[in-house]
Amino acid sequence: MFLQSQEFTIPTEMHDYPEWHKGRENYALWYIEIHQPELIDYLNQFRQDFSNYLLQPNLRQFHITVFICGFLKQDFIQYDDDFSQAQFEQQITQLKNINFKTFKLSTGQVKSFDSALFVEILDTENSLSKIRKVFSSCHQEIAALDYCPHITLGLYQATFESEQIFKEISAIRQKTFEISMDHLTFGLYKAKSLQGELYPVYQYKFSQDNDKPALFQEQNTCCN
Repeated sequence: MFLQSQEFTIPTEMHDYPEWHKGRENYALWYIEIHQPELIDYLNQFRQDFSNYLLQPNLRQFHITVFICGFLKQDFIQYDDDFSQAQFEQQITQLKNINFKTFKLSTGQVKSFDSALFVEILDTENSLSKIRKVFSSCHQEIAALDYCPHITLGLYQATFESEQIFKEISAIRQKTFEISMDHLTFGLYKAKSLQGELYPVYQYKFSQDNDKPALFQEQNTCCN
């Protein structure tokens, strides 16, 4: 998972992955949007500094993935990684029952998975783990790896020596930013668009009552 000394990065190839999406279009997840201009500038600078290493183009907004749901389906579930309207509403109900309050996260160091460069996210109160536990009670997450909160800077476009990546990271001046969390976003991206844009579908605001979500009506508005 994490890039180790004396290893090599794993490149991502820019092509369609039909064996994964099986003709399905919309892949859904819960995530945290990044809106702070100073933080976005900081992250964009890293993307620029590592542009020779990272796959292009990358249109996906900076975000923190909280829970991966799977392929969004309006009706019947066909595959193990499908996710239905009913399961979404169950997650909303559980969030309301817990009544999460606002909390804070902070950025840590720039690090590397074997396939991607990222900025680590520090969650001293384990708030994200608590939210993920709620989601997991309604639906098994579609993920093969242990959860590590982070902001992805990009996927590697070729095979590089790990020492080369570590040297580049150590040469850059790094900062810490605080992120105030007052809502979660449920959204999707198009499965055939590698590193494509995230489309927000629904926001769950902490410490407020929320109306019953009209998921697929909002989806049709923002994603066609």
